[in-house]
Formats: sequence, structure tokens, C-alpha cells
Amino acid sequence: MAFESLSALLAMGGHAPYVWSAYGATAALLLGVGWHARAERRRVRRDLERRARRERRQAEAANASHDERVSR
Repeated sequence: MAFESLSALLAMGGHAPYVWSAYGATAALLLGVGWHARAERRRVRRDLERRARRERRQAEAANASHDERVSR
């Protein structure tokens, strides 16, 4: 093993503040990227559902006006 004890591992030969803060920053960034991707996916999905509903309403309105003209 590279270190004599668990405390030596955690101390990292005097470089612990740099090493553990780098691990912490990396973990925080990875969590942030995951959170952002989920939020963005929800937003895109919501926008697509709105667009589909709007297009469905427009198609129904166009069909209704076409049926009205045909029946005259």
C-alpha cells in the first residue's frame, strides 16, 4: 500500500487540501451537470408537448373551418 495508515492517506503527504478540494469540485460539477441535463430535458419535453397541443388545436380549427365552407 502507498500509505502507512488511513490518516496518512487522508493527509495525502501534506497535499490534502488541494487533492480533496479537487475531488469535491469535480463531484460538485458532475452533480451540477446531471441536474442541468435533467432540468433541460424536462423543459424541452414540456415545450414539445405544448407545441403538439397547439398544432393539434390549429389542425382542428382548420378542419372545422374547412368543413364549414364545404357544408355551405
